Amino acid sequence: MDQIYIPKNRQGFSLGSYVVIQPLLKKETPAENPFFYHTGNLETLKVKIIDEIFYTIEKNIESYENIIITGSFLERGFRFNDIDVLIISDECIIERDCKKILEEHIGITIHLIIIDNKSFINGLRTDPLYQAMVSKCVSKKRFVYNVRNEFKYKILDLHLLKSKALIDSFDILSGDEKYEMVRNAASIALFMDNKKISKENIDKFINTLFGKNMNKEIKENMIFDKQDFLRRYKSFHEALFKKILNGIKNESKQK
Repeated sequence: MDQIYIPKNRQGFSLGSYVVIQPLLKKETPAENPFFYHTGNLETLKVKIIDEIFYTIEKNIESYENIIITGSFLERGFRFNDIDVLIISDECIIERDCKKILEEHIGITIHLIIIDNKSFINGLRTDPLYQAMVSKCVSKKRFVYNVRNEFKYKILDLHLLKSKALIDSFDILSGDEKYEMVRNAASIALFMDNKKISKENIDKFINTLFGKNMNKEIKENMIFDKQDFLRRYKSFHEALFKKILNGIKNESKQK
């Protein structure tokens, strides 16, 4: 049974008086509602966690341009171990201290990125991973981005290198790890073709390349024909690598 203790000598309260019970420190209600981009209907618990993240950052950071929540946390269900948080600020923020405050308050591992607005816009222009991040997100403030892709092939080459491990370490990778690597390569391919990067487009690309519902089978680590999958993936990866390599060579010629 919940109990509330009050002093025996309570001046001003006669027997049978009506009282109002409220927290001693009442959390301020956020001044504005967050903005949801292609998230669908999020579970109530996730919305509460997002509110707590926004509240904690506002309480501890004096100045910021925007706060963006992204990543697998926004997928349906509760199979998440961490939350991706992007803070856009031109002020100096100590990432380690901010991460510690958030994790102590929320109780969940935080993947924190702190970036200034100019670098963020540049990232959207040159990096498919940034475009993938904001294609499905929740932000504290409204934002609109309309940038033209700028191909920096050496950056794309570094990103593609992360996906090569799928070929060499297939048997020891989890389903989530395999999907992450395939998704990374698919994002680069869409970016180089100047196509919109979104979860729907990435999964459609994967299913076109490997077969119906392969996006789910990869994630669930249920690839039945390993040899066929690896053959297709190697061919796709090599073709994408050659395309990037040609871009690097052309860049060198232009310089």
